[in-house]
Amino acid sequence: MRRRLIQSTLAVVLVVIAVFGVSLVIVETRTITETAKERVASEAVRLASIVDSRLLVEDKVTAEIIGDQMPEDRYAVVRIPGKPPIEVGSKPDGDVISATAPGEEGETVTVQEPRSSVTEEVARTLLIIGFVALLAVIAAVLLAIRQANRLASPLTDLAETAERLGSGDPRPRHRRYGVPELDRVADVLDASAERIARMLTAERRLAADASHQLRTPLTALSMRLEEITVTDDPDTVKEEATIALAQVERLTDVVERLLTNSRDPRTGSAVTFDLDEVIKQQLAEWRPAYRSAGRAVVTSGKRNLRAVGTPGAVAQVLAALIENSLMHGGGTVALRTRVTGNQVVVEVTDEGPGVPAELGSRIFERAISGRNSTGIGLAVARDLAEADGGRLEMLQAKPPVFGLFLSRTPPQKDPDEETRRTVR
Repeated sequence: MRRRLIQSTLAVVLVVIAVFGVSLVIVETRTITETAKERVASEAVRLASIVDSRLLVEDKVTAEIIGDQMPEDRYAVVRIPGKPPIEVGSKPDGDVISATAPGEEGETVTVQEPRSSVTEEVARTLLIIGFVALLAVIAAVLLAIRQANRLASPLTDLAETAERLGSGDPRPRHRRYGVPELDRVADVLDASAERIARMLTAERRLAADASHQLRTPLTALSMRLEEITVTDDPDTVKEEATIALAQVERLTDVVERLLTNSRDPRTGSAVTFDLDEVIKQQLAEWRPAYRSAGRAVVTSGKRNLRAVGTPGAVAQVLAALIENSLMHGGGTVALRTRVTGNQVVVEVTDEGPGVPAELGSRIFERAISGRNSTGIGLAVARDLAEADGGRLEMLQAKPPVFGLFLSRTPPQKDPDEETRRTVR
């Protein structure tokens, strides 16, 4: 492309120089020739007037007097009636420019100039025109190279950007080139890069969230299945199988929830549910793991609370907090429920050392962890809480206290009781 732009620009300049240059040469040649003829004619008239003035005063006209009045490169002949011709200068060889002027006393003056002087002047003019044309060609080539680089370099850059997008590097370059058409292409490529980056981030996030969120239900399900394999009691097998089936349903809910959040994290499926049932299910699921670690998980606080949210999502949030206390905390883990205003709060605390000061509020950021863990559990938990209009906060660092805030549903009144009150 660069070569084509340079060649096309150079061709245009050469055509312009050829058209206007030839015309200029023709015009200048004619102008120089006419100027030389006028100069010789004027010289002849001037010398004739000098001869007239000499003859009127009966002064002698000599070659020396005439030679003092004319340039050295010219030749003149003065013819006075009754006298021999007077020649001044050297007679030029070859083609000449000649002019004759008559005098008032009957004399004539002929002035000649070699045409070679005109040719030399024309050559000098042509040399100047050629030099200017060469400068124009050089300037045109430089401008063509600059313009070609201005147009070709952005295209090469945009091609590299498109190739990077195809190779899986979606970082936008945010480069603009001052050419509206190229800037438009750059805008589209940057927008595409941002969309691809968001898609890749969502895919990676889904993979990380799935790995983290499915680990706990699968571990619990594995423990139930192990209980079934080591017991011969039919009642125990039936009980463990029932619990395992419930955990499979929760596992299915986790998968559906992850897929929903991957498509649109803001989409929630909040309903009114019994908070006690979710807490009871989590205690039953985590007590075996806590017993194995020689620790306990208990619950306290207000009962018979109904909240607005997605039961599966709330269960996942509580599971993340309980697991976090199991891995990083110490002592007994307590789940306490309370009511504040129109919200239900579930506090999860333990007797461990708490959250390090250097983490602070960054505890909910992805890849932030106080120990060798994934660092995404609390981040996913916060996203799940916010998807249904709730929120997850760290209320206290030492000892650690995390609070899950959910919208509260007022307790429903017994219609039979209302009827009895009306009758009374």
